[in-house]
Amino acid sequence: MSRALTRLGALLAAIALLFTSWSVTTDRRAEALESFTGYLMVHFTGEHANGQQIYFTHSDDGLHWTELNNGAPVLLSTIGTRGVRDPALVRSPDGDRYWIIATDLRIGEDTSWSDAIHRGSKSLVVWESTDLVTWSHPRLLDVAGNISGAGSAWAPEAIHNPATGDYVLYWATNTTLNDVKKHRIYYARTKDFRSITTPVLYIDRPGTQGIIDTQIVEVPGSVGGYRYYRASGDGQITVEASNSILGSWTRLGDLSHMDITGRQVEGPMWMKFNDRTEWALWLDQYSSGRGYMPVTSTNLGSTANFKTTGDYGLGGARKRHGSILNLTAAEEGRVLAKWGATTPINRIQSYNHQDRYVRHSNFDVRIDSDVSPAKDAQFRVVPGLVGTGTVSIQSVNFPGYYLRHTNFDFVLAPDDGTSVFRADATFRQVDGLASSDWSSFRSYNFPDRYIRHYAYQLRLDPITNSVARADATFRLTT
Repeated sequence: MSRALTRLGALLAAIALLFTSWSVTTDRRAEALESFTGYLMVHFTGEHANGQQIYFTHSDDGLHWTELNNGAPVLLSTIGTRGVRDPALVRSPDGDRYWIIATDLRIGEDTSWSDAIHRGSKSLVVWESTDLVTWSHPRLLDVAGNISGAGSAWAPEAIHNPATGDYVLYWATNTTLNDVKKHRIYYARTKDFRSITTPVLYIDRPGTQGIIDTQIVEVPGSVGGYRYYRASGDGQITVEASNSILGSWTRLGDLSHMDITGRQVEGPMWMKFNDRTEWALWLDQYSSGRGYMPVTSTNLGSTANFKTTGDYGLGGARKRHGSILNLTAAEEGRVLAKWGATTPINRIQSYNHQDRYVRHSNFDVRIDSDVSPAKDAQFRVVPGLVGTGTVSIQSVNFPGYYLRHTNFDFVLAPDDGTSVFRADATFRQVDGLASSDWSSFRSYNFPDRYIRHYAYQLRLDPITNSVARADATFRLTT
């Protein structure tokens, strides 16, 4: 009898464990399958300092967008070229894992387009998360190293393939085939974005026509007659369709009837509207510098169905090639809780020269009166880049740039992700040394020194007398 009870108990425990495991998996899948409530765009912003990093922008309706994290980068690449472009955001089918994959490329400084095309990185930069807000350190994934003569690995995308239970990872590589050197799309399969199968040629256009930007969207219900659609920048924006990611594709047409060609637009991003059977194909108007524009369709089966719309807004900063993820309420709540709050804009007023305010000019920092342009004297006092109970001082007109000391002099500089920079740009806001109604800012990594002005220039100094205490006292004003 006792043995029977023991076996019964073990059986019940096993069933309970199985049910618990099934419940956790079901809960994760349920989150991924919940109705979508918002949109997250991941992108870069351009060739300026910190423009080639990871930015997040949010929308409620898919047409009107707001920058997150006060317009500053959300993630910085500190590996490879120390810059990223063309990011793609991938969600697992269970909704329990996310990846950002991006081109390892930083144009400018010591890298030209010729360098990037012929001698560029053959790796992608990868971040991983289980919740969309806590991300791993970036890592490099070599995707083109085994492609003969490869000069680059650009514009990566990935889509889960239910036919094989893994992801099809695809990107553009510049190499020579049949005596023609150009960009073609290659693909490999992966389960974890840590290792890949041997790369295989995926898309090649006739003759010398290259192809770089390609993005695939899966369409529930096969609206338009197909399960998958892909848009590619190949001298124009070409749309193709298939019922299998790795099967044959049918060319549906292009957008030339809309006077949109690949010489004017690039970086196609698909987006399904949450509340209706309609899609937007966002296109980057790179030649004119106007940023992304949407063309929309309720039936992807023919390119003649696409139309333009003027009712959209992308916020203050220019968006460059990225991707858009439809968000569940749970995902949207986490993202907005982390990066959605907007920190107030302040000016930093001098205590002993109250007509003067901290301002940057040519990235040097001083106190001035009658600051023009006014935004040069506007800052956000945000949570410190390092340390608990600290602050950092971010520029309003240069998001992602902070006041930092170097050799005890102050400059406005972009966060480069290093521990030295972040310590130099972090302070403790304390009661003012000359008046407790005001504030002083003590250095995080040199706690015996404070921000103070001297001959109107900002410095980091020890404070030893009443003049220095007044120089090191400021007030945040709206």
